[in-house]
Amino acid sequence: MRSNPVIILIALAMVIVARAQSDDGSERTYRLLREDEDWSFLRDGSLRVDFWDRFKYIPLGPPNWYLTIGGEAREAFEKVGNDNWGKQDYTNSFFLERYMLHTDWRLGRRVRAFVQLKSGLESFRQGGARPIDAKKLDFEAAFVEIGLSEGEHGVVLQVGRQELNYGSGRLVSVREGPTVRQSFDGIRLKGKVGGWQIDGFAARPDLDKPGYFDNVPDHRTAFWGVYATRPLRRRLSLDSYYLGLDRKQAAFNRGAAQELRHSVGARLFRPMATDAADWDCDYEGVWQFGDFGAEGIRAWTFASDTGYRFPAAPLQPRISVKADISSGDSGKGSLGTFNPLFPIGNYFGVLADTGPGPLNFVDLHPRLQTQLPHGISVSTDLVAQWRENLHDGVYAVPGFLLAGAGNSKARFVGYRPGVEVRWQIDRHAYLQADYGVFFAGEFLREVGPGRNINYTELWAGYKF
Repeated sequence: MRSNPVIILIALAMVIVARAQSDDGSERTYRLLREDEDWSFLRDGSLRVDFWDRFKYIPLGPPNWYLTIGGEAREAFEKVGNDNWGKQDYTNSFFLERYMLHTDWRLGRRVRAFVQLKSGLESFRQGGARPIDAKKLDFEAAFVEIGLSEGEHGVVLQVGRQELNYGSGRLVSVREGPTVRQSFDGIRLKGKVGGWQIDGFAARPDLDKPGYFDNVPDHRTAFWGVYATRPLRRRLSLDSYYLGLDRKQAAFNRGAAQELRHSVGARLFRPMATDAADWDCDYEGVWQFGDFGAEGIRAWTFASDTGYRFPAAPLQPRISVKADISSGDSGKGSLGTFNPLFPIGNYFGVLADTGPGPLNFVDLHPRLQTQLPHGISVSTDLVAQWRENLHDGVYAVPGFLLAGAGNSKARFVGYRPGVEVRWQIDRHAYLQADYGVFFAGEFLREVGPGRNINYTELWAGYKF
């Protein structure tokens, strides 16, 4: 599909408008899940200083009845050389567009309706668009919410199409990196009990088709679970959860069969400090069990991210190290391949949609983040990866097999240095550039073709 130049010009004009906005320092945060935003403070007309404030609180008559309108535009140019380590032996350059628009209808304190449209366009990609790239127009979310969630106690019920995003996004996310985000059709019960926020849900993932309003729930996949989180002390917080997945047809290195998988996990995390030199962390462990055809499932993972930030030092650096491991399959007895379920799209940052994913892997991932003047940040990192089990292959981030184990006994998959430069122009607009090279290791060279992947992506985005 060719890009619409009118839409692109509108998006660029929005960026120019954003540069002209005054920044009054108010708490106007655009969330990853736009449904989590609360603009009720704009009932005070004196606080409406941003161009878009007139659309954030539109009174509907009765008290506490109002409408919020918001959206985003994102343009991206992506260039990939030797995709899948040379199985596509050409350089693929293409253009991606994302447009999203939502309306949030607050009908008093107990009733709410949220509708979010999405459109993903792809142009010039050899081989055609991937499912994560192309969606002419459809609902990303369309649900009704009933209940009361104010204060320390409350419960709400959400019914319809919705986004699920929990914790760090390692297992359940909206797949933010790719153009087309993930959504689910089902029900969710959200409650507060003391210091706990507890969600229970039962849903089916939404199957993205390229046309207009033709998405349907995947009736071959069922997904359910309970996710609970609460703050502890010293800025530490705890997540604990159970997630269930039933897929009528699942494929791994050993073959294909029906998969019934249960995941039990916990996450301990401490967010990055903004006003003092201090450490932060994110540690998560998961145990999986169930059935794969006539065999059982015994899989696990542990992920860690430990960092330290120096806000008073020049460039305010944060130094961090990620170290992760996920089980692979021995090819005998119970299936040992860990399943990341619905992971975050940019799991390893640069090269997210072309490199290996978090299955049957061990990685070491140091990173340096710095903050330059005028909202410019620079992140440089290095990811090195190995196979956890030599009898299992290498998988993509979504979980499908990229390179089978074959007869290779090599463990080293490869390493990827990368850099990301981002200019947060203001609260609305940003520009970003990513570059990385994945150098194929011994395993990829043995199973072939084992060429190095080159990846460049340029982004421009605007939210309101």
